[in-house]
Amino acid sequence: MNRVVTHELIHAFDHCRAHVNWFTNVRHLACSEVRAANLSGDCSFLNEIFRLHFGLKQHHQTCVRDRAIRSILAVRNINKEVAQKAVDEVFESCFNDHEPFGRIPHNKTYARYAHRDFQNRDRYYSNI
Repeated sequence: MNRVVTHELIHAFDHCRAHVNWFTNVRHLACSEVRAANLSGDCSFLNEIFRLHFGLKQHHQTCVRDRAIRSILAVRNINKEVAQKAVDEVFESCFNDHEPFGRIPHNKTYARYAHRDFQNRDRYYSNI
């Protein structure tokens, strides 16, 4: 349940921060789906083991890409090639956008680190 709520809250964050045009711009949707799959824990190592998907080299990126494409196909009436093209166009920048966490929270420890970073965010910029 935590992953689903986190996934949807990332969409809400994108909606407020980036003014995403969900219904007419497939690239906006693709970016938000990449971010949600990346940051929500959908592609955590443990979840991938339960799905019987293993891989060592860039497996997290592959999982994020595949889940984003599936999410787009679930909500839009477009073919798979269009969804793949949209994800490919935005993947690099959206995969590396970790806001509001600052890092990918792979597990509870990383989530605590992200929360600590959030609490201390003004400490480092107060003298600038």
